[in-house]
Amino acid sequence: MKTLFILSALTLSSGMYALPATAGCTDPRNPQALSGMPRMLGAAVGKHNFGSHNSIVGTWHVAYITEGAPGGEAFIQWHSDGTEWENINFPPIDGNICMGSWKVIDAHHVSRNHFGWLYDNGALTGYFNETETDTLSHDFNSYSGFNELKMYDLNGNMTADLTGTSSATRIAP
Repeated sequence: MKTLFILSALTLSSGMYALPATAGCTDPRNPQALSGMPRMLGAAVGKHNFGSHNSIVGTWHVAYITEGAPGGEAFIQWHSDGTEWENINFPPIDGNICMGSWKVIDAHHVSRNHFGWLYDNGALTGYFNETETDTLSHDFNSYSGFNELKMYDLNGNMTADLTGTSSATRIAP
């Protein structure tokens, strides 16, 4: 019985290595066409009624346009304590997790102050600060925004100042 269990575990674990893996990555410093993420989310997107106090709170699928070109796709979680974090489809070795804080401007507008590290093939090269103002739809299930992305080297010298837009759809809990 023990031998059968070990053989089953080995078969299962070796089968996992045979599964195909794909990744869709892009970087605002090198825009390229994005994957079909919206098609993949399909059934995960849902409608909910949120009041203005917590209208942005939840998980969102966001698409960015940077300087007129596709800039990335992300999952963002906005928390009720005024913090948020993002997982963007950049290669992990070049940094794909960032975080920040947000505040309510009015019932349909929030502003975000967002930070992350910049890497080049795993070597830390600097950091960025993105500020964004977002406008929520009347049903609180989508938003769009305008942002400014400033990149800095490790000495604090600005290396880029980019502008862009975002559009987001709420992901149902």
